[in-house]
Amino acid sequence: MSDGAQRVAVPAPLKRTITSNAVGIGVASFAYALSFGAIAVSTGLSVWQTQAMSVLMFTGASQFALVSVLGAGGGLIAAVLTAWLLGARNGIYGLSMAPLLRARGLRRLVGAQLTIDESTAMALANPSPPAAARYAFWSTGVSVFVLWNTGTLIGALGAAAIGDPSMLGLDAAISAAFIALLWPRLVDRTMWAVALAGAGVALVLTPVLRPGLPVLAAALVAVLASVMIGRRT
Repeated sequence: MSDGAQRVAVPAPLKRTITSNAVGIGVASFAYALSFGAIAVSTGLSVWQTQAMSVLMFTGASQFALVSVLGAGGGLIAAVLTAWLLGARNGIYGLSMAPLLRARGLRRLVGAQLTIDESTAMALANPSPPAAARYAFWSTGVSVFVLWNTGTLIGALGAAAIGDPSMLGLDAAISAAFIALLWPRLVDRTMWAVALAGAGVALVLTPVLRPGLPVLAAALVAVLASVMIGRRT
């Protein structure tokens, strides 16, 4: 059966459910993006630099990490490495999505850009028929991309219109956003242990290292834990 025929085979009720969920996820991302846009401008980025980051980087955790390290006075190298470590998981998602999407040319490039937590999770949550998984991936990816970038622009323009956006206490919003991103992933004792170990390492190293480096150390804790868990299982 051709790829086009498989898309037609997605039952209408399932398609409506997937679309509804995709839009809901996009709306939730919009709220985070408002915060990101305002935070990025408050750390010294221009509106267009902030918008370019959302369009080109398009991975929320990495974007928040980059602006938080820069805003705390950390070096560019530490900021980029922190963002890269957090975004590296998208490459792993891409390996699992490639056989499903079977995209070529420009569609393949767009698919790579839309491979994020949400689009991957929706595809895996709707495995049958395969056309449903593909529809879930694309609809969620497009929804999040459009609403994330819209929210970024609105948040950045709003913060730029304020004479001193730092007066809003947006530095605290960075920590709140990370907690909100992390919380859904704390599904068992192992995840809690890894999170607490990483937080402990960051707290110990914060007084003695430059901004951004404690975050990198905490990320390495998570990487080592992942390797150890993988060997054990």
